[in-house]
Amino acid sequence: MRKTAALVIGGSAGSLDVLLKILPQISPNIGFSIIIVVHRKQGTDSLLSDLLSHRTALKVKEADEKEKINKGYIYIAPSDYHLLIEKDFTFSLDYSEKINYSRPSIDVTFQTAADAYGDQLACLLLSGSNADGVNGLISAKKNGGITLAQDPESAQVKYMPEQAILRANVSAVLKIEEMANYINSLSLNP
Repeated sequence: MRKTAALVIGGSAGSLDVLLKILPQISPNIGFSIIIVVHRKQGTDSLLSDLLSHRTALKVKEADEKEKINKGYIYIAPSDYHLLIEKDFTFSLDYSEKINYSRPSIDVTFQTAADAYGDQLACLLLSGSNADGVNGLISAKKNGGITLAQDPESAQVKYMPEQAILRANVSAVLKIEEMANYINSLSLNP
């Protein structure tokens, strides 16, 4: 069995509703960090952190440059920056061009997390209207990570999880009501 060190969750249109449903059910004793990359408008950072922090017992904060990634925290990618995971398990923020019309790009975070965490990574792609995250899932899978997609039938916008299922050979497809139990079970692996 593998040990999970980090779960990266990516999403776009329709993903916030999913997060608000699953975060209250996440165990406060999870043994890994959760990193959330959501496409959203610039300037909504504190609102998202505040909203999510009221839904979970875990500490929620926006990721900062060079910050060490700690287990038991939920980190949120700041709007208008790509969030990179360094090999020393710290964050880097990048203002380079948009990828898939997005900054932050889910692909960038998934891919850099795959390089840093290897087979100790899990990635979950939620509802959204473009294919951002699919290439990152492919990278995570190649590095031995667990790759997950929201069941498109439960997605507000099906395109993103459909593309993940079609192109990334995901490890599992999860309905919203299955996600929290699956995430909590990642802590049980030795």
